[in-house]
Amino acid sequence: MSVIGVLTRITVRGLLGRRRFLLLFPLPVLLLVAAVIGRLSGVDPERWAEPVLTQIGFGVVLPLIAMIVGTGVLGSELEDGSAVTVLTTPVPRRTIVLTKLGVAIGLTTAASALPLFAAGIIVDSLRLGIGLAIGGFVGSVAYSGLFVALSLMSRRPVLIALGYLVIWESTLANMLAGVRWLSIRQYAVAVADKAASTDLMSAKLGAVYAVVATVVLAVVATVYAIDRLSAYSVRGETG
Repeated sequence: MSVIGVLTRITVRGLLGRRRFLLLFPLPVLLLVAAVIGRLSGVDPERWAEPVLTQIGFGVVLPLIAMIVGTGVLGSELEDGSAVTVLTTPVPRRTIVLTKLGVAIGLTTAASALPLFAAGIIVDSLRLGIGLAIGGFVGSVAYSGLFVALSLMSRRPVLIALGYLVIWESTLANMLAGVRWLSIRQYAVAVADKAASTDLMSAKLGAVYAVVATVVLAVVATVYAIDRLSAYSVRGETG
């Protein structure tokens, strides 16, 4: 098995063995239950679809799943010392970061984009489901890059991530138009709205800008994470 394969297996096994990973399961269920209740209510989806899909799907489920996974793929291992074994091997730090990030994106996409896809079908149509899944993938890439970088920036990445989600994404981005240009949630919603071509969502940013901003954020976060891990010593100190 290749080095990347071994790292991937170790990372996935480590995440599945952590209690906080169990928090992933209720979140998708919450979204699907909300979508089913809305559909069974008999009320026109135009009156309830956006709060369910945007506020619950892209505002709660996606970012929280990304936070749990993104801060755990590497940050938890550095915190409990289990990363020492990998860091003392000749495996390039770049390979470690890229593999961990790949796992974070993959798991976050599976745990959020798939429920968004199902919710879209329940709410309206297959096309809406596909659009939501694409938006979920874009959000997974951006959030994962950010949260993996945060796990190397601080010993308390979850607190910083929660602060970002509550203060920046949920509060300031809804109040100040200028902040929306730096909101990952808005990136995901913009891409989903464009891909689904639906009246059930209202994006506040252009899809092209959202994609470009996501790529830039992911690249910058990855470069930072690689640089930070390269300065990490086996004693747990960073330069």
